[in-house]
Amino acid sequence: MTPNLGGPYSCAKKRAPQETDPSKLMAEALEFGKEEWDKSQMKKPCPLRIVVLILTAGLTWILGSILLGTHGSSFSRLQQLFSSPENAVTTAERAFSLWSVQPSPEASRPARHDKPRARKYKCGLPQPCPEQHLAFRVVSGAANVIGPKICLEDKMLMSSVKDNVGRGLNIALVNGVNGELLEARSFDMWAGDVNDLLKFIRPLHEGTLVFVASYDDPATKMNDETRKIFSELGSTNAKELAFRDSWVFVGAKGVQDKSPFEQHVKNSKNTNKYEGWPEALELEGCIPQRTVGTQ
Repeated sequence: MTPNLGGPYSCAKKRAPQETDPSKLMAEALEFGKEEWDKSQMKKPCPLRIVVLILTAGLTWILGSILLGTHGSSFSRLQQLFSSPENAVTTAERAFSLWSVQPSPEASRPARHDKPRARKYKCGLPQPCPEQHLAFRVVSGAANVIGPKICLEDKMLMSSVKDNVGRGLNIALVNGVNGELLEARSFDMWAGDVNDLLKFIRPLHEGTLVFVASYDDPATKMNDETRKIFSELGSTNAKELAFRDSWVFVGAKGVQDKSPFEQHVKNSKNTNKYEGWPEALELEGCIPQRTVGTQ
């Protein structure tokens, strides 16, 4: 008995029936194609189809590994499958190799060696003052916008934040023995009364420290007596102070020489930093404390 090799699950191609009439041939061909399609849905896959499916699955797996970032490990497994035993690398060995050779993203970043910030001492000075000295910083106002500052021993005596500064002259009186603030006031030298300033600086006691910072206009109302008193406190520039000059000064009642703590910039159209005003000034340093009984 001849075996049936052309059953419904055969992979062999079925030939179309032979016919000579063109119209019948076309009809039979259509019918034949329909039957073939219906039967192909029930066929078992051929060896060729199996090979195609395997290759397709393999390529899909490799592409998926690449897209998911696991191509290296997947490829290594393929190598293990096709390489000889002596060249095979275990998963654990490869993992250790990758870990030991390739640093983590954190480790691969250059080490940050930030320059150490310069240490700031009292009132922001770059170095500490000697014993029996008072650290200070005086900053004049900037134009008529930013107010002045007077700092002593890391304590802000006058500033815009403390709301005790104003246009004109800002003056803080300090005990020269213990560094305690005696009084701090601002005097309007544009529209104020100069007598208020004179009443403030005339009765100073010997050894009283005087810290001065200008803001906007320090000199319009200044008279000869006022300039003389500041000169006696150690100022060199009080005599020539003019409209909208910038001025910072630290003096004391009873000094014999001129104070080394003073800066002055004239109001000049050619050199002004701001429109109508010169640059702000900053003065810092260490003042020797007065000892009790010192004349």
